[in-house]
Amino acid sequence: MADAVRAKVAVGEYATESVVIRDGLRVLLAPDQAVEDRLCGDVAAAGDALKSDPSQALSLDGVKARLAAAHKLTSAKA
Repeated sequence: MADAVRAKVAVGEYATESVVIRDGLRVLLAPDQAVEDRLCGDVAAAGDALKSDPSQALSLDGVKARLAAAHKLTSAKA
């Protein structure tokens, strides 16, 4: 891996080895950041909406029914 990092710098693709590693870490961490953004955005907003209007809540049976329907659709497409 160290040779690969040095090669990126040698061909001029990156200015320094540090920049290669920093870029690689950004790619590695991007999925984690996407999950974090989703949790902080959509999920938090849904939670806030539910707090302000609890009538939007689904029962456990309602959640199970929606998941079963989604699973059925997914399985049918596969």
